[in-house]
Amino acid sequence: MLHDYTHITPESVTSETDAAIARADELVAAAAASLAAPTFDDTLRPLELAGAAVADAYGPGAFMAQVHSDEAVRDAGQEAEERINKWRVGLPFREDVYRAVRTYAETDDAKQLSGERRRLLDFWLRDFRRAGQELEPEQRAELEERRNRMVEIEVAFQRNVNEYEDWIEVTREQLAGLPDEYVEQLKPSETDGTYRVSLDYPEINPFLEQAKDRSLRETLSRKDWNKAVDANRTLLGEALGLRRRIAALLGKPSWAHHSMELKMAGGPERVEEFYETIVPALREAAQREMAEMRSLLQADGYDDDVQSWDWHYYDTRLSREQYGVDQNEVSEYLPLDGVLEGMFAITGDVFGLDYRRVEDAKAWHPSVRLYEIHDRESGELLAHFYADLFPREGKFGHAAAFPLGIGHVKADGNYAKPVNAIVANMTPPSGDRPSLLRHGQHGEVETLFHEFGHILHMSLTHAEFVRFSGAETEWDFVEAPSQIMQHWAWEPDVIERFARHYRTGEPLPRRLAEQMAESRYLNVGVRATRQVWLGSMDLAVHTADESPDLDAVIRDAWAVTGMAYPEDTFYLSGFAHILGGYDAGYYGYLWAEVIGDDMFGRFASEGILSPTVGREYRRTILEPNGSRSADAMLLDFLGRAPSNEAYLRMRGMQAQADQAQIDQAQAEPAPA
Repeated sequence: MLHDYTHITPESVTSETDAAIARADELVAAAAASLAAPTFDDTLRPLELAGAAVADAYGPGAFMAQVHSDEAVRDAGQEAEERINKWRVGLPFREDVYRAVRTYAETDDAKQLSGERRRLLDFWLRDFRRAGQELEPEQRAELEERRNRMVEIEVAFQRNVNEYEDWIEVTREQLAGLPDEYVEQLKPSETDGTYRVSLDYPEINPFLEQAKDRSLRETLSRKDWNKAVDANRTLLGEALGLRRRIAALLGKPSWAHHSMELKMAGGPERVEEFYETIVPALREAAQREMAEMRSLLQADGYDDDVQSWDWHYYDTRLSREQYGVDQNEVSEYLPLDGVLEGMFAITGDVFGLDYRRVEDAKAWHPSVRLYEIHDRESGELLAHFYADLFPREGKFGHAAAFPLGIGHVKADGNYAKPVNAIVANMTPPSGDRPSLLRHGQHGEVETLFHEFGHILHMSLTHAEFVRFSGAETEWDFVEAPSQIMQHWAWEPDVIERFARHYRTGEPLPRRLAEQMAESRYLNVGVRATRQVWLGSMDLAVHTADESPDLDAVIRDAWAVTGMAYPEDTFYLSGFAHILGGYDAGYYGYLWAEVIGDDMFGRFASEGILSPTVGREYRRTILEPNGSRSADAMLLDFLGRAPSNEAYLRMRGMQAQADQAQIDQAQAEPAPA
């Protein structure tokens, strides 16, 4: 049942959380009481239903910390998130629960389990080991204490990023290069005739891409790179120390080794091998691209090198001058409603789905939309999802998909329908102009398709248990079902199905759509090496055996981009991913992009809108969710293990892909 979010109060957030934890505790107590005669239904199922009870309270509880307009409600949501996360952390530390599950694991019934149920038991036993159930009591107590403190830090760190505000004050003349429509959306600053350009995505991104004033691009970029630094630098240092100690207590060489036990990579050594195979080609491409940008910079009268605040600007210039793609012009063909309708039509045809908007959303803000997802063949309601797409004060500042209700088999045997939400910060409507989305690499259209990939992954699940639903797969695979979606945002045959001028209704010119597609991998090396920087930086701080010099870590990792490091900045303070679930796992974005490209290769060869491939993708990748390993699902869909070659080929690195194929063939034993 959907929640009525219009009546949310601080008190309701607290009471929803109280009730959920109380119900969950009852179920956990029942599982622990099964020790005398443990069975699957009496031991493991109550534990999963307890997790479901807490998950169901997330939407009207902890989630409000990310989206609600009332600061008091956000405060209550933050407290709720901390309590829920501590409850989850504490569960595998309970000795009575451990004894019940351990006893059940030795029964004949447990030894005969298979499929998702066997996987569930194995995961619980792994949870207990990772909670230190095999340690001495004093060590286990210390481990739990440190894990609980980690929860507090993670919640506070994200809140500091969400609520941080900074901006520059500019005149209309200083906004040269930016269109009138952009200026009209800016808030006036305190000085008459000036405007405020903030760190919100719809403001900072176009400014860095188009503002001619280089010094102002630098000022705004530096502010972004120092986001929440006063509060978060200290929190990050403490968190890294806690993680090192937790890893040591569990006998792991580093937090990365501990964290990656749950990921496809299995350990940092495999990530390093991954980087070794793919980064040389990316670095080589980045060097060529930087040389081209450097010539433009020098033509503009500067005698230094391209800086971190320059590359967005010159990337946009090259897209316009080499490919004839003006993002301001393109955005006029991409009103939000049209893009949504197009995305629904495309994914509906490919995956066999229908979408219906619910007019009375009863959401947490008037701008939020609510949709139903139905199976096209049977008409069955599969899930609901909310779309909260515009920035506002105190709101989550990035783009992400949140599970508000996770699909699973309930106690009565019926299936709980998933409820999810896209939260993003896109260009809002202004005057008589609707929300017009920007295209381009990591633009708003690509972001929307990406996040909708998460929504489909969470909504189409057939997993029996909460543990394996809601995109609960390996964390370095979880982005792949979204990375694959981004390809459709660039295909001319796809774009022309929905791109219409917001005033005239004229379709996007075919040639312009083709030029956009041709420009897709412009400066791909620069973009990809930035991903390598983030992943390497994350890996470095989590493999260190003692407190690292964080400034040196950022600077050393940044070298892969070929740009000078912007001194007197501390990017990690605003990098919420490092304490938000991607710890020692941010490499997963590039890792998953490689996998996503490989999976899209099937569509590219058999039909980019092939419903046959789409239905198979839905069956083998989206519906199992985490109930099977990512490796097993990929084997079903691809017929083999994923390869780096598709990624390199798609980005015009043919020679490198061919060499990789030769190297692989030479490494394999000759057939008998």
